Amino acid sequence: MAVEYVLRGLLVIAGLSLVGLLLVQVGLVSAPWAPDRGEIRVFDGGGDEKATADGDGNRTPKAVVDVAVADSGVERYTGLSDHDSLESGNGMLFVHDEEREQTYVMRGMDFDIDIVFIDADREITTIHHARAPGPDEDGEELRYTGRGKWVLEVPRGYANETGIEVGDEVDIDLENRGGIIGSGSETLTQAVTRAEHEPIVPVAVAAEHGSVHR
Repeated sequence: MAVEYVLRGLLVIAGLSLVGLLLVQVGLVSAPWAPDRGEIRVFDGGGDEKATADGDGNRTPKAVVDVAVADSGVERYTGLSDHDSLESGNGMLFVHDEEREQTYVMRGMDFDIDIVFIDADREITTIHHARAPGPDEDGEELRYTGRGKWVLEVPRGYANETGIEVGDEVDIDLENRGGIIGSGSETLTQAVTRAEHEPIVPVAVAAEHGSVHR
C-alpha cells in the first residue's frame, strides 16, 4: 500500500512537471532558472521642458530596451559573453548594490556593444562604444571604467541611432521587483536595486571615467 502511494505521488509530480515545462515552452510562464527581465525607458534629460509628451501629457521615451537582468556576481561576470549577437531594442542591465566606479572588460565577447553607465539618480553619466576583441585578443585588455549604479549594454550604434546621450533620464522597470524605478520613491529604488556585492570584474562595459566615445 505504501509503495502504491509513493508511485501515485511520483506520477502526480511528473505530471505537474510536464505541465510546467509545456507552459514555459509556450511562453505563458517564465522559467524559474531563466534570468530576470525588465524594461528600460530613456527620456531626454533636462526635465519636462525638454521632454516630448503624447496627447495625454505623458513623457515619450526616445528609446525602450527589453533587458535581461544581471544582479548576481556570476551573472555580472558572465555578462553577454555567452551570446553570439544582440538584436536592436534588446540588452542587458547590470545591477550593483551602490553607485561607484565600475570597470568592465570585453572578455569572451563576439560582437561590439554600446555601454551606458547610469547613476543612482537614474541619469546617464557615460556612454562608450566598445569593440569586440580581435583574433589575438582575449578581451581582458579592453577595459572600460565609469561611474554608475546600473550599467546598460546594447548593440553598438544603438545609442547614436536613438539619440541616447549623457544627461538623459532612465526609468527602470524590473519584473517581480515591485514597480518602476523613476517615480522618485527612494524606498522602491533601494528595494529594487538590492544586489550582492562581488569583487569580480564583469564582462563588457565602458571606458575612461567621464569621457564619451562617439
